[in-house]
Amino acid sequence: MSATTVRLDAATVPERTVPETVTAPASAARWRSRLVRVLSVVAAIGVWQLLTANDIRLWVRFDTLPTVTQILDALQRQLGTETYWLDLGQSLVRILSGFALAAVLGVGTGVALGRSQVFANIVGPLTELARPIPAIAIVPVAILMFPTDEAGIVFITFLAAFFPIMVSTRHAVRALPTIWEESLLTQGGTRWDVLWRVVLPGSLPGVFSGLSVGIGVAWICVVSAEMISGRLGVGYRTWQAYTIVDYPSVFVGIITIGVLGFGTSAAVELLGRRFTRWLPRVSEGTK
Repeated sequence: MSATTVRLDAATVPERTVPETVTAPASAARWRSRLVRVLSVVAAIGVWQLLTANDIRLWVRFDTLPTVTQILDALQRQLGTETYWLDLGQSLVRILSGFALAAVLGVGTGVALGRSQVFANIVGPLTELARPIPAIAIVPVAILMFPTDEAGIVFITFLAAFFPIMVSTRHAVRALPTIWEESLLTQGGTRWDVLWRVVLPGSLPGVFSGLSVGIGVAWICVVSAEMISGRLGVGYRTWQAYTIVDYPSVFVGIITIGVLGFGTSAAVELLGRRFTRWLPRVSEGTK
């Protein structure tokens, strides 16, 4: 076959492109999904305002709760104070410090438990005995163990995030197909090659699943610890507002915690997507 014929044959093969008729509906569905999510939040806020402003009593006593406008007024006042931003920064420092430490040690321990039978025999029983204990129950022990309340709160945060990350990583490592490791070893790879080229990349979806759960549990415990033994922080300020019967400020604290938790969880999810680009994705509009 001549070169001319080859070029003609190649020219007759249509180029595979994504039609605009396929991308347009997907984009429209994605925007519809986002609009529905925003409207659901707006509708919930509207229902809250309706129930509280009209002093409705059903199963819940909405007449004792602040209205949306009262909460917004309290939020506006607090945004202009230095105390609000100090509390926010202090809580972020605590959560990020404890979570970062839990991520490093949790992933390392999970990989070791999944790969080493000796390590699993020695450390595994200890982790299984400690895992069911709520981290917030360790607050009195943390106060005794550490010289400052700050170190104790960071330790509680670390403990809360450590176990979900460790367990998820361990399961992800143990679920890896053995044929991946065997294929690399037959090509001359070492045990370290297996760790860096098979175990760690293959377990990343499970690792980030544990990180997502861990950051949520960490927020629960850091706020609870701040309420019990803190001197600064969103949790401490929310409890202080409750003790002086400032209910709009209580809800400002609740909203602040929710926004911070949402932001950190979204950051972990985004980071997970960056590190696992090779995974197949489900279109947002088809969920």
